[in-house]
Amino acid sequence: MEHSPLWLLTNSASGSNTDSAVDEVAASLAAAGHAPGRVIRFPDEDLPTGEELDAAGVATLAIFTGDGTINAAGSALEGWGGALLVLPGGTQNLLAKSLHGDVPVEAITGALSSARKIRRRAIRTSQGAGLIEVLAGPGAMWADVREGVRDLDLATIAESFGNAFRETRDGPGVRLTDPVAGKAEGYRAVRIGCSGDQLEADGYDFADFGEFAAQGFAMLVKRDFRQGPHDELGTFDAVTLVSEAPIALMIDGERREGGREERITCDTFALDFISTAPAGA
Repeated sequence: MEHSPLWLLTNSASGSNTDSAVDEVAASLAAAGHAPGRVIRFPDEDLPTGEELDAAGVATLAIFTGDGTINAAGSALEGWGGALLVLPGGTQNLLAKSLHGDVPVEAITGALSSARKIRRRAIRTSQGAGLIEVLAGPGAMWADVREGVRDLDLATIAESFGNAFRETRDGPGVRLTDPVAGKAEGYRAVRIGCSGDQLEADGYDFADFGEFAAQGFAMLVKRDFRQGPHDELGTFDAVTLVSEAPIALMIDGERREGGREERITCDTFALDFISTAPAGA
């Protein structure tokens, strides 16, 4: 598979995107025979468009950022004829892990000669597509705390932590109504991902809010909440979420604001991703 010409997209706000780290990634790509023809440093530079990439003859856009920037770049490029090479450059790197396994950049670039192109399913909401997951409900407010942590802004952390705690404690829950599933009163957070061709939904409720205030920072801010207590609500072709207030959304780790009713679907995302993991892994 030919991956060149290749451009590299980075994000200075992602934790691992130091100048030296970017240089190492570029060197690793060059050692694999795919030296970046250009390095785009977002947000100082705009995300590339499909037209811009086509005009330059780019075959592959390598992305060394967190999941949120990958989502933004991928969403802007849906329908483009090239391919995305997702490299682990953020905190959780969930998309990179799903495409390559939990391996470092060097292992990915070293396996490019045997890589394959795949299409992925996406979770569709009124506020955009999730390539990994969507969290809906008051619990999604914890993504605002993440922003403060990312910027090391203590005032923002304190304010957003208080808001997230209050909303999770007092905000109206989210219910699944079409089809009906789970608790009639709803949940503090509903996590939705794709499982094969269907949506997979889990409901999270937090009875002990003092404990949740301590755990919420670690679980939701770090997006490692899957291991927490939850109800497995099932798999669905599509789901409708309803609430008495606009539904807070966290799409691939980034905050969005939905409506009081959100219809969530799952379909194929019209963009090729490069995977170095064995087929079926």
